[in-house]
Amino acid sequence: MQKFTKFFFRTLDIVLALLLAGMALMVFLNVILRYAFDSGIVVSEELSRFFFVWLTFIGAVVAHHHHMHMGMETVVAAFGRRGRKVLMGLSEVVIIGCSAVLLIGTWKQLPINMTMAAPVTMMPMGFVYGSGLFTAAGIIAISLERLFRLLTGRMSDAEFDRFAGQHHDADETEGRAS
Repeated sequence: MQKFTKFFFRTLDIVLALLLAGMALMVFLNVILRYAFDSGIVVSEELSRFFFVWLTFIGAVVAHHHHMHMGMETVVAAFGRRGRKVLMGLSEVVIIGCSAVLLIGTWKQLPINMTMAAPVTMMPMGFVYGSGLFTAAGIIAISLERLFRLLTGRMSDAEFDRFAGQHHDADETEGRAS
């Protein structure tokens, strides 16, 4: 399972890099074409916006996986191990709840968005707004796995420290958590 998780998040890193490169390339080419030739690639503006949406939403899943979202580290650091466990559990439950709202809302809105087409590419807007499904499902899965490890006592000290804002060297943290 751990190999699959590593492979999955490395794949997401590659997808993020490709989306960013595609966005930059489309915008750069459009600027050059407009400046030099007084023309442009019509779909590049729309596609670069769609790439940005997916970049942001996939990035949210990757950031959650790496504990990179904002937290109240000063408050958490003031607690001992037991307090950190409780706060981490509460935090994951709240994250699951908020992500469930996003998942349900996106799911309910998806049929409407699939009937609407983007102005230039004519692509169903559900493919853009569907990024919320991926993000919500990904964050829920990560939080459920963390909650399970927390409740079964399989959470590493390095992960508790990271939750409290006491970051270790990336290799050291990954080594102890595995």
